[in-house]
Amino acid sequence: MSSAHTTDAVILVGGKGTRLRPLTVNTPKPMLPTAGYPFLKHLLARIAEAGITHVILGTSYRAEVFEEYFGDGSDMGLEIEYVVEKEALGTGGAIRNVYDKLRYDNAMIFNGDVLAGTDLSGILATHEAHQADVTMHLVRVADPSAFGCVPTDSEGRVTDFLEKTEDPPTDQINAGCYVFRKEMIAKIPTGRVVSVERETFPQFLVEGARVFGHVDAAYWRDMGRPEDFVRGSSDLVRGIARSPLLSGRTGEALVDETAGIRDGVILVGGTAVGRGTEIGAGCRLDDTVVFDGVTIEPGAIIKNSIIASGVTIGANCRISDCVIGEGAQIGARCELRAGMRIWPGVVIPDTGIRFSSDA
Repeated sequence: MSSAHTTDAVILVGGKGTRLRPLTVNTPKPMLPTAGYPFLKHLLARIAEAGITHVILGTSYRAEVFEEYFGDGSDMGLEIEYVVEKEALGTGGAIRNVYDKLRYDNAMIFNGDVLAGTDLSGILATHEAHQADVTMHLVRVADPSAFGCVPTDSEGRVTDFLEKTEDPPTDQINAGCYVFRKEMIAKIPTGRVVSVERETFPQFLVEGARVFGHVDAAYWRDMGRPEDFVRGSSDLVRGIARSPLLSGRTGEALVDETAGIRDGVILVGGTAVGRGTEIGAGCRLDDTVVFDGVTIEPGAIIKNSIIASGVTIGANCRISDCVIGEGAQIGARCELRAGMRIWPGVVIPDTGIRFSSDA
């Protein structure tokens, strides 16, 4: 039996997604439509593809939404269990909280809002080759100063954990995916908030644990901000970030078969259009995520934006770099730009007036 079949997958999906509000007012961030599917489904498909079959979701905010959608996971060839975090426990506390559900000697831990393209089998192979206690996925980035840096020695063993620093000694950053030996998870304190980055990993190093890095330059994006969410979705649609769910279907746009697209509509830049959405004649959507049941009237131009379910966009609107919440109604000829966020149910009348977040 391969190591993947004897590895648990643990996905931490308990966050409130505050940076993506108002999209997350009613929906947990990992369940937001991303390139035609809930974001979490892309990760679960990669886990299944790697041969891992037992998955534990560590939930908290709107926990019921996950189980309602995925059930026992059998539709994806998985066996999914759920552990609800009653109070926020931090990353380390959340990992410790699922301990009783673990079946195997190793657990692969995922941050539920990271879009990544690394080879999961490769991380497990690194873990086995070094007989590691913990293996961390590390990604090389152009500007590591915005992230926690993780230097390694010539053998790949982690030597330090550094918070954001102006002069980082390495371009390797913590990518939010780890393999733990089960007994190492047992060492994390229970019943209190624990940061795996600030407390658990540094403590392991002090104790002399075998902590190694699996370093690559694979696709990696934290999906927590609107601009990253839009880019991540469009990269999936265009095939820049790979998902087993989209095999053979990548291109400039991904349109649900139930959507109605009228004459002269231009969809580019990895735009995704959800179920039952109607887009009127002459519209142009560039690098935009459109959820289900949206109505976009003729002549609208939308760029780098997220349009939530049930929204109505009036004719000849100009929208760029915006987030439009569920059920909002944007009147004809409105111009919304510069990072505006429209809250669910808000009605903006036909005006032709320009609105921007810096106005």
